Amino acid sequence: MSYPEKLLAPDEEVVEHLRPHWITLVPAVFFFIVICALCGVAAAFLPDSTDHHGSWQASVIAIPVIAVVLLIWLVLIPVVRVRSTHYVMTTHRVLIRRGVLNHVGRDIPLARISDVAYRQSIWDRIVRSGSLTIESAGEHGQETLVNVPRADEVQQELNHLVEADSQRRQRGGYGGAPPVPQSDVGY
Repeated sequence: MSYPEKLLAPDEEVVEHLRPHWITLVPAVFFFIVICALCGVAAAFLPDSTDHHGSWQASVIAIPVIAVVLLIWLVLIPVVRVRSTHYVMTTHRVLIRRGVLNHVGRDIPLARISDVAYRQSIWDRIVRSGSLTIESAGEHGQETLVNVPRADEVQQELNHLVEADSQRRQRGGYGGAPPVPQSDVGY
């Protein structure tokens, strides 16, 4: 799925559009399996409907209601959270968008990025994910993106984008005024 073009400047292109790594959803899948298994076990051990009619009806209603609540809380919400998280690298900036109801966004211009680092545990190296820390000049300073697919490659790609952006700005490549040559600065 491409990132909405309406958020991009006319000369801006999406270079990479990422979501958190699939490993983020492993707990949700685990809970889905456990909840379904427990529902099956609970249904198998329901009392006979002829013995205790009231408790049987309450159990028949309670088991699916509890299961649905747990599925929403432990499965659906994490899936929606992952699907609504976007890490977008463009030729001008890094866009970070999170959330559905409480939407949080941050744009970091490539010109403000001073350092990009990644961290991978042994497990992260096996599944090819990791955390990416973007250090920027500004009031928020640092942004950490967790469970980024191919974090080591993304870090290198982001460094290349920052360098290319710097070279473009030195040449006056964003349609603005050309940079002032160093000899004309006057200090």
